[in-house]
Amino acid sequence: MKIATYNVNSINARINNLTTFLKQESPDIVLLQEIKSDFNSFPFFELQTLGYNAKILGQKSYNGVAVLSRYKINIINENLPNFEDENARYLEADITIDNTNYRIASIYVPNGNPPYNDPSNTEKFDYKLRWMEAFYNYTQSLLELQQPVILGGDFNVIMTANDVYDAAAFKNNALFRPEVRQRLRAFELLGYFDTFRTLHPQDIGYTFWNYAGAVLQNDLGMRIDYLWMNSLAFDKVISVDVNKSPRLSVNPSDHTVLQAILK
Repeated sequence: MKIATYNVNSINARINNLTTFLKQESPDIVLLQEIKSDFNSFPFFELQTLGYNAKILGQKSYNGVAVLSRYKINIINENLPNFEDENARYLEADITIDNTNYRIASIYVPNGNPPYNDPSNTEKFDYKLRWMEAFYNYTQSLLELQQPVILGGDFNVIMTANDVYDAAAFKNNALFRPEVRQRLRAFELLGYFDTFRTLHPQDIGYTFWNYAGAVLQNDLGMRIDYLWMNSLAFDKVISVDVNKSPRLSVNPSDHTVLQAILK
């Protein structure tokens, strides 16, 4: 079983980019973030022609998450339970493949940085911390499930100095603030595996490069997209890698694909 996570940065703007990836890699499940589309404008037909069912938690112009699958998708939760949120950031489903029932979620953690015109405003950062706290509390209950759990997406967290091209430059950035890293580390200590870093402790593994200048060519990136797994899922992992092809293609997202193969 192949699963991928991809912050597509507007699915309608990147539909050719996405369908090319689907044709080349044929993943069984794809978790999308920042689809920036409501239900009526989502490209269901284009994905169906490639054999994919799609379930979305959409939002016009902003945010939005989706789960694509070659198999039936049974939605469990739209948005985090017990957390009121007007933003579309969390979509959880059950998907059965070869008699194994996977619990899957597509996740888009808030960025948390202040508006450019009001750098002292902490409202977005406070919201990020509250969201991550609710995520931590809820995902404790998922560890009680007797099934593989995979939580993938754009977490907007740089875990360590090795996960960004220049840690000093991000000292005060909401992606690298100690409060944020502590919350994701606490989630890891619950028992979830950072699949890429566990299997590739020394590799760079960047999944994001902004659009400025020669950032991509000089590999000035960061690792902010993750596939987290409980032990029942992680024990099935054969490989995990960053696929840079979507980022190198025409009209790309600023993210690229993180993908894993499970036996």
